[in-house]
Amino acid sequence: MSQQLDKARGSLAGLAIGDALGRPVEGMSYQDIRAKYGAIDDFVNLEPAGSDDTEYALLTAAALLQYGKNITAEDFASVWKSKVCTQTAAFLGAGFSEMNAIQNLKVGLMPPFSGQHNHAWSDGLAMRVAPIGVIANGDIEMAKRIAIADGEVSHSGEGIYSGIAIAVAVTSGMAGKSYLEVYSDALNSVPKDSWTYRTLVDAQNILNEYASATLFENAERLLEKVAQTKYFFADLAPEAVSLALASVLYGKGDFAKSLLFAVNLGRDADTIAAMAGAVAGSISGYKNIPDKWKVAVTSVGGSCLAFTKGMEPLSVADSLVEMGSK
Repeated sequence: MSQQLDKARGSLAGLAIGDALGRPVEGMSYQDIRAKYGAIDDFVNLEPAGSDDTEYALLTAAALLQYGKNITAEDFASVWKSKVCTQTAAFLGAGFSEMNAIQNLKVGLMPPFSGQHNHAWSDGLAMRVAPIGVIANGDIEMAKRIAIADGEVSHSGEGIYSGIAIAVAVTSGMAGKSYLEVYSDALNSVPKDSWTYRTLVDAQNILNEYASATLFENAERLLEKVAQTKYFFADLAPEAVSLALASVLYGKGDFAKSLLFAVNLGRDADTIAAMAGAVAGSISGYKNIPDKWKVAVTSVGGSCLAFTKGMEPLSVADSLVEMGSK
């Protein structure tokens, strides 16, 4: 298997595994996780499965495979309208940003207007952009351009900035860069006067200062600094993305260490872990993912997006690599 293919599979597998690991503790605090589990070090469900995080990433991948690297915001919207807006079943687990975008598209709004609503700064874009990082394969400007195009369907402002950061981190991992270079590329891809930039700097400073601290000591410090605990849900993009990328810093790019740090943070745990897994997977590659976790990557259930039922993240990764080489 080529290095490019191994990293692409690592990223999409990492996303699906992080989603499945974090799903049972989504919405819990790190204190509650510690009290109930001690620390999560494996799946807590007998049949681990992903959720909307994995399925929306497959939606982005489907759009890329249909339109290629020159895809536009209008192309992404067209795929949403054909594959998502026509769905009659409930969107189980879907976020507010996605549901707002679906309604906007249904009434005829197109990007960027479909992404302008009262939840446009959620982590819904950042959770789905790993396929963009894969197809860009180290081209940071391409990753940024496509992430913006995808983001304008459902997000604006900080929601798009944070999505750019994850897309760039994944594509830097695809290029063989170290975890420190990956973090630096993500940080430098967003405006310096943004909330996203500030939280990424804060997270990096904490982990640099307390490099020898334990998982839960660092979790406490990070959450105290970047978490918006007074808001009604923990899906704010600058918070979740800084915690996801901080997890990769904490784990020094090691897949298992990065992912378990992310899961044990709690909050929007499935999305934080999905993003951390996508980035760490692009750095470490599929071959370095523990075999015991690969059961969560076989296929998806379509619990949120019905059209994704039966899709296989590894096959999608292979197709993205092929498309990216054209």
